[in-house]
Amino acid sequence: MAAPVPHRVPLAVGDQRALEPESPGARRVGWGFISLYTLAYMSTSLLFLAPVLVTLALKVNSLVGIKQAPSSLAIVAGIGALVAMVGNPFFGRMSDRTASRLGMRRPWMIIGLIGGSVGILIIALAPSIPVVLVGWCIAQLFYNAVLATMVAVLPDQVPSVQRGMVSGVLGVCTPVGSVCGTFLVKLFAPSLLVMFLAPCAIGGFFVLLFAVILNDRRLAKSDKPKWSLREFAGTFYVNPREDPDFSWAFASRFMFVLAYAFLATYQAYYLLDKIGTAKADVPQQIFLGTLTQAAVVVAASVIGGKLSDRTGRRKIFVLTASIVYGVALFVVAIASNFSGFLVGMAISGLGFGVYAAVDLALVVDVLRDKRNAAKDLGVFNIAGALPFSIAPAIAPAILVIGSGSYGVLYMVAGLCAIIGAFAILPVRRVR
Repeated sequence: MAAPVPHRVPLAVGDQRALEPESPGARRVGWGFISLYTLAYMSTSLLFLAPVLVTLALKVNSLVGIKQAPSSLAIVAGIGALVAMVGNPFFGRMSDRTASRLGMRRPWMIIGLIGGSVGILIIALAPSIPVVLVGWCIAQLFYNAVLATMVAVLPDQVPSVQRGMVSGVLGVCTPVGSVCGTFLVKLFAPSLLVMFLAPCAIGGFFVLLFAVILNDRRLAKSDKPKWSLREFAGTFYVNPREDPDFSWAFASRFMFVLAYAFLATYQAYYLLDKIGTAKADVPQQIFLGTLTQAAVVVAASVIGGKLSDRTGRRKIFVLTASIVYGVALFVVAIASNFSGFLVGMAISGLGFGVYAAVDLALVVDVLRDKRNAAKDLGVFNIAGALPFSIAPAIAPAILVIGSGSYGVLYMVAGLCAIIGAFAILPVRRVR
């Protein structure tokens, strides 16, 4: 088993000593912290997922109609994802070098929440697709500041012996956030304005609560790294020759999220076109699908994270989970009715749950320099943002080749997940 990678834990104000997670002075986190962290992380997912899963597609559809909606959504989602790809590592690096009285992560959580919510309001009131695009880019940029700092809390605060368990708990946040988002959208339909703003209000409350309560890590001004053009360029890059384990983990996450991006981005149009769902029933059916998926994810994520900690293994869990997720997408692809779609979503919950639980713990374990944890995790999060740009860009071509079949699109998505499974095998520092 690879040696645990040391990291700094939060210290009292004025105390700049760095403690190792295995040292006698290291502190395990309690369930109070884990609960608040989970609520905040889930709320961050809620901010992103309500628009991605339902409201953004419905807004675009209301402006241009179903025939032009897929291509218009591709432009909005694709460019927004490129902004996210830059914003996440940038704000991660900024938080790594923030020597503020409020801490390193807290200021960016608050700034990101305010800026992202302004972007969502712009989308809700937008009279045209270009305005929707501007709003989504603003939302993606600033909400990724929240995400970058939330992810950095894991290596900041949680010792390595607990990361699998905590990562497993966090693994339920995305699917539960999906359920909450689609439920809120369904609850406030057909008012599109409230459908956009309700997730911001509820999610924002828990993000702010965590930011206020967090015993944030602090950086002394004397330890603040000097700013240079070379350092800025390094914000978006980790040398694959120097860190091949990180690079393979990046490739695995990229392919898995690409598969998820196909499913999430085109779910509404899949139901409308392939299943024949009435437009008014789309929010309800997406809610039921995400609820079915989440019910499985919650159990799979918590159990998978604990088993990974207990066995000391990460790779076999990521490999198996990615394959299961790929199979689930094939089930969705061949479904001919809503029941078949629900079966596929349930299977995907098993794969998604185990993957989400263990993959983040694996990546944190292979980080070489915990002083730049938020930056490196920001680079890693490009693997979670870039697919949402690539998927909408290539999906129209796949649909043309497949004669407009969303079944073909989801078969391609299934293959992506399976490729991601085997990309994790070359990782060496983690079993």
